[in-house]
Amino acid sequence: MSDSREVLLDIVRAYWPIPLCSFLVSLVSTALCRRFALRHDIVDRPDHFLKPHKQPIPYLGGVAVYLGWAAGIVLALIMFDRVTEIPDMPRPGPSMHVVMMIGILVAVTVIMLLGLYDDLRTVSPKVKLGVQIALAGWLMAIGVGDDTIVVLLQVKLEFGPWLLLAYSIPLTLLITVGASNATNLIDGMDGLCSGVLGIISVGFLVIAVHLHLWSDWHPWDVQRVVLSLALLGASFGFLPFNRSPAKIFMGDAGSMVLGLNAAILLLLFAKSGGGALRWFWGAAMVFGLPFADMALTLVRRWRSERPVMEGDRSHYYDQLVDRGLPVRRVVRISYMLAACFAGLGCLVIWLRTRYIVIVYFLAVMAVAVVVKRLRLVRAERAPNDRHEKPRSTGGKS
Repeated sequence: MSDSREVLLDIVRAYWPIPLCSFLVSLVSTALCRRFALRHDIVDRPDHFLKPHKQPIPYLGGVAVYLGWAAGIVLALIMFDRVTEIPDMPRPGPSMHVVMMIGILVAVTVIMLLGLYDDLRTVSPKVKLGVQIALAGWLMAIGVGDDTIVVLLQVKLEFGPWLLLAYSIPLTLLITVGASNATNLIDGMDGLCSGVLGIISVGFLVIAVHLHLWSDWHPWDVQRVVLSLALLGASFGFLPFNRSPAKIFMGDAGSMVLGLNAAILLLLFAKSGGGALRWFWGAAMVFGLPFADMALTLVRRWRSERPVMEGDRSHYYDQLVDRGLPVRRVVRISYMLAACFAGLGCLVIWLRTRYIVIVYFLAVMAVAVVVKRLRLVRAERAPNDRHEKPRSTGGKS
């Protein structure tokens, strides 16, 4: 036990500058981006439906989130010689870390620029989807998600690398596109997306550190810890400016950065060697709240016979506000739900796989019962028939 504590302390000493750097850069950049947005009239104007906030709110918060996240990644690249010197663990070749992390940095930069252009000019959903698919291909090219199918089969395939890649493509696309859009969908209320993703990053970090300590060592252990810490710092650095009443919005530029980072972590947890399915399930449960909201959104829009890619104001958090709950209370409820999902996800550390299957099945059933009783997927009325009272929002859905 004392040896494991020493190794844990070594990990803390090696990695602590990364979340601190991400937090401070995100915090300072948010203030600067807000000032720049106000000076140049880059604001999100209310429309009393998809954007029911009472007054124009500065945009560009997503740029600050990205800068905080990227600062943590760049610092990690500079520090790799230090963070890989953990006692009793093999030292990986630095080239693998550098190539993969630079590739991830490129992917997240592209998604940020796409989101920023959408915030300023508007991009069609088809273009967004096309770029997300292309980025999934890029991630597979740099070694993230190129063998995801192994997670489902739990055996080493006898096929060549090209067949392994081909079978992995659908699952990797689903995870990348799904997580990126799930985070975008939950960005609809002040402080909601950044707070929820900050909590999710803690869940990711707990599992990542456990794998770093106890599992058979893999060269991507470092990436998982670094990405979790960068996500943590960037999210919480932005949150003070985005709490209700929000002083700035992150927009698509920020929500898709956080979502793609979460997708990459999910794919990296699927590369955990033996028992990868177990760790992937745990990470997916940690990300459970955005996934659940996305699933409810798709079912609700299908029942309402509305286009899947068309925005609405009937997410679970919108419905809770419509039923009389204050915005801040809804956000606190969301934080508690995110913490519950994260806690369930971290159970993979202590429970055997057969018990995890039972626990997660019961959790999904409990969510389904709550959704049914609260009628969260009921068919909604057309937008011109709805009379919503203005309320504070964190972005567009």
